[in-house]
Order: sequence, then C-alpha cells, then structure tokens
Amino acid sequence: MTTLGQLPRLVGIVATIARYRLDEIVDGFEPPRTLRLLRAVLPKPPAQIANQSRGARLRAALIDAGPIFVKFGQILSTRRDLLPPDVADELAQLQDRVPPFPGEQARAAVEAALGASVSSAYANFDTTPLASASIAQVHAARLKAPASAAAVDGVGGEEVVVKVLRPGIHARIRADIALLRALGELAQRWHPAADKIRPRDIVAEIETTLENELDLQREAANASLLRRNFAAGDDVYVPRVFWDFTHEGVLTLERVHGIAVDDLEALDAAGIDRVALAEKGVRLFYTQVFRDNFFHADAHPGNIWVDPSRRENPRFIALDFGIVGSLPDQDQFWLAENFMALFDRDYRRIAELHVAAGWIPKTARIDELEAAVRTVCEPYFTRPLSEISLGEVVAKLFSVARRYQLTLQPQLILLQKTLLNIEGVGRLLHPKIDIWAVARPVLAEILRKRYGVRHAWKQIRKRLPEWVAVAPQLPELVHATLQRAAAGELTLQAQTAALEQNERLARAQRRQFAVLPLAAASLLSAALLYAFDTRSALLLHVPVSAWIALAVSAAAFFVAWRRAR
Repeated sequence: MTTLGQLPRLVGIVATIARYRLDEIVDGFEPPRTLRLLRAVLPKPPAQIANQSRGARLRAALIDAGPIFVKFGQILSTRRDLLPPDVADELAQLQDRVPPFPGEQARAAVEAALGASVSSAYANFDTTPLASASIAQVHAARLKAPASAAAVDGVGGEEVVVKVLRPGIHARIRADIALLRALGELAQRWHPAADKIRPRDIVAEIETTLENELDLQREAANASLLRRNFAAGDDVYVPRVFWDFTHEGVLTLERVHGIAVDDLEALDAAGIDRVALAEKGVRLFYTQVFRDNFFHADAHPGNIWVDPSRRENPRFIALDFGIVGSLPDQDQFWLAENFMALFDRDYRRIAELHVAAGWIPKTARIDELEAAVRTVCEPYFTRPLSEISLGEVVAKLFSVARRYQLTLQPQLILLQKTLLNIEGVGRLLHPKIDIWAVARPVLAEILRKRYGVRHAWKQIRKRLPEWVAVAPQLPELVHATLQRAAAGELTLQAQTAALEQNERLARAQRRQFAVLPLAAASLLSAALLYAFDTRSALLLHVPVSAWIALAVSAAAFFVAWRRAR
C-alpha cells in the first residue's frame, strides 16, 4: 500500500484534530502551519463540540479517529500523574463506554459465528450491552442446562457474558494498519535514526497485537492459560471459558461480579485494603513477566476488578485477555537483570547489560554509558522512593541509550506499556506506594528460582531424552568430521588481525578436535545418569556408576583442554 493511497485517511485524522480543536487542550501550544490553514477553511465547530470540555473533545476525537486511537486514549487514562484530572476522567470512559452498536447486530453476529440460533445456545440473551469498547462489546446471557462446559462442574443454566466483535471492525483495523505501515515506510526512509528506531518492526508489532485481539478464540486460550497459571493462588481470579460457545468472532465466559479498580469510593465502602491491593498488583506484574513469561498486557482499570468479598486479603478479577505478552528467554533474562541493577543503583551493571544483550553496539564505551545512566538516575534518588516513577525512569534510560545507538526492541514495547499501566493503577489505589520496595524482593526470589542450580538441573533432565535420542549418531559424526579435517575440507574463519590469523586458526582447530570426542563422552554420561536415576530428580539419588561416568568425562575434558592450550 503506497503512502499516497493513505492520504485520504491521513487527511481525515488531521481534520478530526482540527474539528475538535485539539490544539486548544494544551496550554501554550502553537499549532503548525498546516493545521492553521486547515482550520481556516473548515467550518466552525457546532455548538455541541464548542461547548464541551477539553477532555470530552479529546475523548470524542479519539472515538471518531478509530480503534487504534481509542487504545491510545485508554493507555493515557491510566497515567493520572501525567494528565490533568479533567482529561483523565474523560479518557477513563474509553475503557468500556465507547458508543455501542445495536444489540440485534450482536445477536446476528453470534448466530453467524456459532452456526446456530441464539436460542439453541443460550436460555436468554440480553441485547442491551453490559459494556462497549473499541473492538467489541459484551452482552449478558444464560446458558441452557445442561451445557457441556457447565456440566463439568456439575451445574447448568449458568450466567455468562458473550463478547462480540464490532461489525466491520476487520476492515477498519486494516485501514488504520495500512496507514501506520505507510507512515512507518516514510520514517524508515527519511528518519536519520531509522536503523535504530526500526519503525517497520514497531508497526509490525502493533499489527500483530491488533490481529490477535480480533481473534476471540485466541483470547479464550489466553484466558485459559492465565487461569491455569494462578489456579493455586488467591491473588487474581480469571473467569472460566465455555468452549462450546466460543469461536473466532464470539467468546463466552463465566460472568463475574466485582468493583472497578478505579472506583475508590466503592472500594472504601466495601472495606477493601487498598494498600495491600496496590502492592499485590505490583507483585502480580513481576510474577507474570518473570515467573510465567505470560502477562496481561491491557491492564487498564476497565479490565481490572476487585472481588468485594475479600477485604483483608483482597483479590483482583482479570477481564479482557485479547492482548497478552511474552518475551524471548534471553530478553527476559537481560530485562530482569536490568531491573535488579536499577534497584541496586548499579549504573555500571546497567551499562554492561545493555551491551551484553546486544541492545547497544559493543563499540560503545562502558564508562561513558555508565556516566550517562548515572546522570539520569541520580536526580530521581534524591526523592523518597515512594515518589519515584519506575516507568518514567525506564523511559528516560531508553532515551539516553538511543544516543549510544540503542537498537529499539519491538518485543519490549508491550512490556513498557504494561509497566506504565500497572504503575498507574498502583498509584491510583495507593498514591504513596513504594514500588521499588515491593518489586525488588519479588524479582529477586523469582530470579533465584528461575536461574538457580535446581532449575538448571531440571532443564537438563527435561532435555536428556532428546540428547539420548541423538547420542548414537555422535561417534559417526565425530568420525566424519575428523575425516574431513584430515582431507583438508574444513576451514575456520578468524576475525583477528592478519599477523595473528594463522596461529589463532591452528589453536582453534586443535581445541575443536580435542573437544568433539569429549562432547560425545559427556552426552553419553548424561544418558547413563538419566537411565539409572529412576527414583528422584535429586542429586543424592544418582547411582555411583553415573558419578564415575561423569568423573571420566570431566577428566577427559581437562586433558583435552590442556592439550589445546
């Protein structure tokens, strides 16, 4: 899709900005010349727009602009520390009070998706929506008894909610994505730091996220996994999925009742311990990201309720699972280490981690990067920790890192957004929450378990069957490699100075051929360990013969290493 083809859509967005006079919502803002010219030719806004507050105008403009812009407003609404109260209050309505579409259209969409009449699936279906958002809206219903999903729990006629996609939403999203893709191409071509910002990758990440959100069966699977991850705890409740009445365009969930997390008056009236609730929310974020590597990434107040029956030990109720996130294992590790270094104010460690992770080129000077990180962080630590915004610090660190040729990681965008959401909710519940003090011990404990010796041993045992399967092939592979080496068919490349090249190549060759037989011996020893250890995963139960095999392998490695030197 060419940029020229998206010009009408782009003009429409600019016209929306001008029509709602959004340039007036920021004090002291001087609109660009293009916007001033457009305002001059457009008719004056009708009275119903001109008389609205700036927050109401912004909310209406985002709704008119489309689902992507509504999502942006939802994110903004969680950062009350960054917005005037009147604007934040209006944007909060975007979370579940977008103008609905007719209930009869929802009913028809359910029947088209399920391939059956609504009356055959549900005992009743309320055409008046409970909530309406940018992508879909939700209707109350009751299952017929018996229903296979409900029968598992021995009940029938259960109350449920039915989520239905908006009519024409696929086409609208495609148009917005095409516009974003065209703008990304322009940025890729003309932005001086395009190779670091990677606008094409960012747009691709947004596109993937929205496509996933349009698949309600995928959302059902997300809910099912999140429910399983927290089945043993009492920190968050996830509604059950009714798979018989769930499809790509329709999702049927257990109906739950709770208090919206931003309804502070109702929470106080119910006697909810808001301090404990805020701290639990922070702990849940780090648990999802670093323990499960699967986190709810749309955690604005409209999607988070509180169980009113739990006062002293409050419990969240999670809703809307269309946007979830996970990270590659390496990024997860580097990110966790960065957080710990930030908690410890170890600026050099932060600099080293950015380089080791490949986010910043290895040519960067660590001492200069350390000084830049210190310059950003130290002013924050002059304030009480309860007043420090972790999300703000992380954003500033990435801003500094861009000066050192930071390669923006698109997979981290969702995580950064979620961190801002969680911090916004936490400070809403408890304005003086010390996020640092709450987060640090949780992350430290997760890291101890995830990257400790016991976890490593568990992973080794998990992969041993795979290694045992390929072990019989190793002697043949080693023999074939040695034959190729003797025939001069193997070559190694060195990336060192020309004067040292021959010596380094010879040393690398000797080391490689010395270690190859060792690899086979070690693997076969591991196979013996797995075969004999039938009683337990504990090292104390490993038979003597397995220890002997491992000792022989270690001795072989030592001899090979000495010879390679």
